[in-house]
Amino acid sequence: MKALKILGLVIFIFSLLVFTLSMFKSEHKLTEALLTEHIGDETSRAALVKVANETGFFDKSFGTNVSFISGLKGLFDQANNGLENKIPGWQIEKYLFPLAKFSTAGPFGNANMMFWLSIMLGALGGLIYILPDMGLLPGIKNDGIYLDASTKGISYNVRAIFLAIAILYALVNSVFQFPLVIYFLAVIGIIVYLIWKSEKSYGGKRARSASVKASGWLGIAFGVYLITFYVLLYFFPYYVTNWTKMLDPFYQSISGNPTASASHWFLYGFLYCVVMLVMGVRMMVKYRHNKYQLVRTSSVLFFQLGFAFLIPEILVRLNQPYMDLKNAWPLDYDFYTKDSINSFVGQGTELALGGISTSVGTIMLLWGIALTFIVVPVFTYVFGKRWYCSWVCGCGGLAETLGDPYRQLSDKSMRAWKAERYIIHGVLALAVLMTVVVLITYFNPDMKNFGIFSTTQIKSWYGFMIGAMFSGVVGTGFYPLMGNRVWCRFGCPLAGLLGLVQKFKSRFRITTNGGQCISCGNCSTYCEMGIDVRAYAQRGQNIVRSSCVGCGVCSAVCPRGVLKLENGSADIGERTTELKTIHISENDLKILS
Repeated sequence: MKALKILGLVIFIFSLLVFTLSMFKSEHKLTEALLTEHIGDETSRAALVKVANETGFFDKSFGTNVSFISGLKGLFDQANNGLENKIPGWQIEKYLFPLAKFSTAGPFGNANMMFWLSIMLGALGGLIYILPDMGLLPGIKNDGIYLDASTKGISYNVRAIFLAIAILYALVNSVFQFPLVIYFLAVIGIIVYLIWKSEKSYGGKRARSASVKASGWLGIAFGVYLITFYVLLYFFPYYVTNWTKMLDPFYQSISGNPTASASHWFLYGFLYCVVMLVMGVRMMVKYRHNKYQLVRTSSVLFFQLGFAFLIPEILVRLNQPYMDLKNAWPLDYDFYTKDSINSFVGQGTELALGGISTSVGTIMLLWGIALTFIVVPVFTYVFGKRWYCSWVCGCGGLAETLGDPYRQLSDKSMRAWKAERYIIHGVLALAVLMTVVVLITYFNPDMKNFGIFSTTQIKSWYGFMIGAMFSGVVGTGFYPLMGNRVWCRFGCPLAGLLGLVQKFKSRFRITTNGGQCISCGNCSTYCEMGIDVRAYAQRGQNIVRSSCVGCGVCSAVCPRGVLKLENGSADIGERTTELKTIHISENDLKILS
């Protein structure tokens, strides 16, 4: 069994190296035909062709994606020097992606070979590493999660450093295009320092997450890899063109277009699904003693693979509007923007329903509205926020599968809880404000500005800071650093909205039997939402915290059956009372919460 796990790990590491190297190691050569095909503006194209001929750029071969991109940027700069109307920076960024992708040649330009040697081989290695655990006894074991360099997490000070780097890089890059190399040097410096200041310096003593003196450097290395992936995907997609090229054959097969080209967002969606599948198998193996976890994991995999990935692509193939049918506002923060509404209204196949003529796109828009204002509040009232956050949501699905090894790293302190309440409801308020502003200007086209800011600026800032930096770079990249639900705890506006309903007007709660609690702390350790479950269990107090996503892992790891997920409305008017009290009168005895 051990030999099989080692084999799986070796295969996975090999595939990860191939995948990483394939991003950089490819040959590129720009041709005039390629430039002509992908530069739409005639004036800009003529200026670029002229500069390329004068400098001999068409005759040059580049050995890496990075050097080719650097050369292209220089070519655009020189062309702009001779143009009265300069090519804007955002337009150059768009041009770089197709030019880099379709100029690829060499061994790493073989899409099929690289696809199987990297992504699929990595998935196979992961499964070979995971499946031998089926031979172990089911149930949660003391596996040293706070001692292992990959799952130990990081101290408060190092968390602050990483967050500061992420925020600083985001702010500076948005204004000055901060060089990516500075970011790399900063995080590599932190890792080298932590390896040097090893855990042995502290006698190998066990310490809880967020208070450890030495951090888990292996987990930090993986976190940096994830963060870097998201930074490249969101802000520098032209560096990942070799990865998108791997997926062209698969994308062409499902799109029905033999000349179609996969985008970096299709790459993200495909990797998202592959990772969730492999780590979903791990989740099922680990929690196979608990039926709730098996069904819940199957549910998030179904909704991610079907509703988020395959069905939208099938809709496009059928010439219908693209839509993730499970993505609700305000998580889908741009659903009510002008571009989004126009992409639905009157689009797709015309239908006649009950004598009323409509279109598939219009029905999709109506479904999105119904999902926001009917389905979400009603389902949350009946089942709590778990129906979405733990059974349907793709963000939650990735957190529960890829992020499960790091769930114990969530900060259980009161300080974190206070910050969580202010930040997540602040993001919710921003999302609501942005949507109101966008809708006002949609119905009043003459109103292009809202106060001193344009609606385009407001939407762009929200998309950059919340949609990209918070949900992607920090929300997922920080799994090995701060736990798997950083985005869900602190940033997701839909989680904030569902939490308000759950806390005050929902039938869902986790009931506790304090008399059976042995204070082992398993429940609090494995709570990904930073809830000190043991404190509630010791008091015999039901858990109705707005942050609870009802994942049920606290119940699954409890050795005494103290915790139980229930739906009931008996205490809905007084569910947020701090402590249970017993009231005795002459006629009856009541327990109030």
